[in-house]
Amino acid sequence: MADREWPQEAELVVCTVENVKDFVAFVSLDEYGGRQGLIPISEIATGWIKYIRDHIREGQKIVCKVLNVDRTRGHIDLSLKDVNEHQRREKIREWKNESKAQKWLGFVAEQTGESLAEIEDVIYKKYGAFYPVFEDIVIDPEPTLKKLGFSKKVTEVLLHVAQESVKVPHVEVTGHLILESTRPDGVEVIRKALEKASTAKTAGAEIDLLYLGAPTYRIKVKAPDYKAAEKAIEKSANAAIAVLEKAGGEGKLIKKPKSGK
Repeated sequence: MADREWPQEAELVVCTVENVKDFVAFVSLDEYGGRQGLIPISEIATGWIKYIRDHIREGQKIVCKVLNVDRTRGHIDLSLKDVNEHQRREKIREWKNESKAQKWLGFVAEQTGESLAEIEDVIYKKYGAFYPVFEDIVIDPEPTLKKLGFSKKVTEVLLHVAQESVKVPHVEVTGHLILESTRPDGVEVIRKALEKASTAKTAGAEIDLLYLGAPTYRIKVKAPDYKAAEKAIEKSANAAIAVLEKAGGEGKLIKKPKSGK
């Protein structure tokens, strides 16, 4: 794919150091078919550098920032010093995930007899990467697979591979749902409210309700991130409260401090 053959300026790229000279280091770009790039000594580290090999060595995996790309001459200028430790860790994590995802897509192509290049092309055009699609398939399978538009055979294998391979991290948001009704059939009203709360789901979220003693119920939501979890707990609680209020009762949500896993 042409749009993946060259990096963009300011992009972070994973490189393998191939040759270190006195005033420059030559590297290959792992994500771009081993294209060659160079890091001048002024971009190796901040401050004065006495020995370049004190900072970089052959065979090392590093993360660089792209300074300039000259496609006509085939030159890629890079900086090592412009990448901080957080950026380096995140880029390496992303690169490892992408490497795994490409292997999974190879398995999908092998199992279905479909063209790997065509499968990759469809996903890359929609996502710009490969690993995120596997996360989305696990979190929200039906709309994700429908959006991709693959054949039934490819869809089934993609779903299987995603569910077997990806463990999506999650966070938890908990709270107390206070439900009160003074009507003679108040127990039935609260039962319907809890039913509404448990079925008012948000994609990728799990809802758990536990009776703590009248009029309090614990509501716990698991989701891939806090934004999704907060949205899910509000949606679930509001669904229950609406049932109570319609029947002349009262309800409220008291959220607890966040916790993550």
